[in-house]
Amino acid sequence: MNRHQWWRDAVIYQVYVRSFLDSTGDGVGDLAGVRAGLPYLRKLGVDGIWLSPFYPSPQHDHGYDVADYRGVDPLFGDLDEFDALVTAARRLGIRVLLDIVPNHCSSEHPWFREALASPPGSPARARFHFADGRGPDGAEPPNNWHAMFGGPAWTRVTEADGRPGQWYLHMFTPEQPDWNWREPRVAAEFDRILRFWLDRGVDGFRIDVAAGLFKHPELPDSPDPEADARTRDSVNPLAWNQPEVHEVWRHWRAVCEEYADRDGRERLLVGEVSVPSAREHARYVRPDELHQAFFFDLLGAPWDPDAFRKVISEAMQDIAGTGSTVTWVLNNHDQVRTVTRYGEPATGGSGLGAARARAAALLMLALPGAAYIYQGEELGLPEVVDLPDDVLTDPIFHRTGSRARIRDGCRVPLPWSGQASPFGFTTGDGGAKPWLPQPEYFAEYATDRALADTRSFWHLYRDGLQLRSELPQLGEGTLRWLDTPPGVLAFVRGDGLVCAVNFGTAPTPAPVPGAPLLSSDGPCPPGVLPGATAAWWIADL
Repeated sequence: MNRHQWWRDAVIYQVYVRSFLDSTGDGVGDLAGVRAGLPYLRKLGVDGIWLSPFYPSPQHDHGYDVADYRGVDPLFGDLDEFDALVTAARRLGIRVLLDIVPNHCSSEHPWFREALASPPGSPARARFHFADGRGPDGAEPPNNWHAMFGGPAWTRVTEADGRPGQWYLHMFTPEQPDWNWREPRVAAEFDRILRFWLDRGVDGFRIDVAAGLFKHPELPDSPDPEADARTRDSVNPLAWNQPEVHEVWRHWRAVCEEYADRDGRERLLVGEVSVPSAREHARYVRPDELHQAFFFDLLGAPWDPDAFRKVISEAMQDIAGTGSTVTWVLNNHDQVRTVTRYGEPATGGSGLGAARARAAALLMLALPGAAYIYQGEELGLPEVVDLPDDVLTDPIFHRTGSRARIRDGCRVPLPWSGQASPFGFTTGDGGAKPWLPQPEYFAEYATDRALADTRSFWHLYRDGLQLRSELPQLGEGTLRWLDTPPGVLAFVRGDGLVCAVNFGTAPTPAPVPGAPLLSSDGPCPPGVLPGATAAWWIADL
């Protein structure tokens, strides 16, 4: 069957549900709020949405500690509301992806509670990584691994007789025990979970920690045990990126293909894959594995034309060479927002960081492949860097005592309207304030103001998405680099769509004559590309 592979050049909008829109007045966003916001997303022009976890959870890591993979936490609604959301999205032509968390679950998951109540060596404990400790009386952890969110990766349990017992592995927090994917019952359970949601009409899955799942079978000591905690990345080669994980993705791909063969509608698997190189990344998107995997190198690149050109070239060579397409991102729920990352002090609405973020957005939307937009990115929201300690919820802060790389600042609820908090995010009928406080300056980023201002971030994204859908040169395909002056990066798409970025602060001659089709700095003088600006031209090259 010849199916339309919509995902190859799709633009997907990441919805962090608890911060998108609150319909109940409890201060937390919910699925009904997402449904109410669908017309806004349709107007923006995205092809689909990725929903952060909304499953029943104690919320120790905001839903990435899943207690029930087949339900909806009452905080966010219920299954009927989820079904209504999928129906409404389909009516508007918006696809729906779910965030699935196969590396770990909640310590409140029934299977883990059963494991705690069962003896060492039991089938219940085999679903997780339980091991005897080292040293006198097993008082030391089984190995020297550290958790990504700080502290040891092992926690000791108290056995049924009250004595200190075995240890269990958790590569994030003690409330998130890692599954043991060498146990066949774990794979079989996730097969059932996939089918449960596919039967409810979802269009695919964003896979959390997709390079995880399998650990080295002998659980040996690491030569650099604090690497994960130091980098906040999955770099321990004994805990991540084990070769057996590829068989899981081959099976999941086959499940998705089964559903696509049934109705001709492609389901997407996009993985959160943190690996050392684009070449290693490419192994996850071979034709029979994941359809796509997020390419984080552009997100992590410094504001420098040589750095951008290097990561783009490597991605096009190694990832697009597999037959997949690159999945570009500049922001997500775990990273400092671009406006701040590129130099904005996060206290107002203009500045160098904002100009660079606008330019980077236009560059990303011109690249071959797919793109993911994180909610608020289209508003130019900066990182909220001055949240007081007593409102921080990120487990990284509570486990390390450090604010370094904490993620609350990019998760502050969206401003929709008005001049004061809650900025239309919540009705306030429930008497609750937004779950994280919104700064006063969010007023100038509210969506009602953004839609009314044709020079806003929102209009830049909307115009870019509209042109991307209309121009045959954009979307899937290849690019060709152009020779440019120092500090400028330019490439041509198809038969003459040129994208150029001036990384400097001073104007420079444009790489092609004439006024641009679209510029991140608004109308530009013909033949000139201002500093920290990107622009698109149609040219005869």
